[in-house]
Amino acid sequence: MQRRQFAAQAAAVIAATALAPMAFAQERTVRILIGFPPGGSADVVARILADKMRVSLGQNVIVDNKPGAAGRLALAELKRSPPDGSVLIFSPSGAMVIHPWLYANLGYDTVKDFTPIALGSTFDFAVTAGPGAPAGDLKAVLAWMKANPGKANYATSGAGTVPHFAGQLLAQASGVPMTHVAYRGGAPAAQDLIGGQVPLMVDTASETIEHHRAGKVRILAVTGEKRSRALPDVPTLKEAGINVTADAFFGLYGPPGMSPELVARIDKAVADALRLPDVQEKIYALGLVPAHAGPAELASIQATHLKRWELPIKNSGFKAES
Repeated sequence: MQRRQFAAQAAAVIAATALAPMAFAQERTVRILIGFPPGGSADVVARILADKMRVSLGQNVIVDNKPGAAGRLALAELKRSPPDGSVLIFSPSGAMVIHPWLYANLGYDTVKDFTPIALGSTFDFAVTAGPGAPAGDLKAVLAWMKANPGKANYATSGAGTVPHFAGQLLAQASGVPMTHVAYRGGAPAAQDLIGGQVPLMVDTASETIEHHRAGKVRILAVTGEKRSRALPDVPTLKEAGINVTADAFFGLYGPPGMSPELVARIDKAVADALRLPDVQEKIYALGLVPAHAGPAELASIQATHLKRWELPIKNSGFKAES
């Protein structure tokens, strides 16, 4: 009898020890890196999703801002992270599809060195005028810029971002040379727009939509194929007579080597969050579109955008610093 009891106790200890690493992995905090300062669109959407994901995953999920180099610093940290799901990144597509054409020495391959997990939302961009620009529609502002080349500046959330090159396409299509002013994120760019330091900004609508509603700035156009649900009275660039479209996406990625089972578990948490009506309304209110896709489709979307931006960037003449 004593032998049987001892054997049963030993088996229980062995089982508990074997399960301990799994329990620890499930209980540890999940950090979602954001390569930009707090208050920008990636940060806001990531916090909306993280609040719901912690329920689905049964884990604490926090957003960790690691701004710098238009998202490259955060991606470099992700590549070095363990593939256990404890460190992820919610990245705008520019870091994944623009930077490979710009920088010869990124230190990582955006296709091979990260694990696609889930699409978080899609979006286009807003062309917003601040108090440093004259009254009138987009064509009036562009005419003023052409007459005042020293003031023809536009702000974005960083060099090498999709808004950066969307602004260049706008300049080329309108025939108005404009100087790009790069910031460390959309929030600080919007503050200088409101302060009159720059007359124009090209970035996600979420950066300026509340200021637009408050009358502090004016969103003159959006860059999508159709008008934004959140801005039904604002024309597209094509409607404003400028043949330019530009769109992008937010994707959740992990480090290399994550197991398919772990990826599926996190993807499901994102999908569950994006199905919730309150999450959808919050994202729509930012001028973005809630949209989910799994890892394979996210990889395909990334590949399509990567190819789409190759020629515009190569023809832009932009010279990266590294």
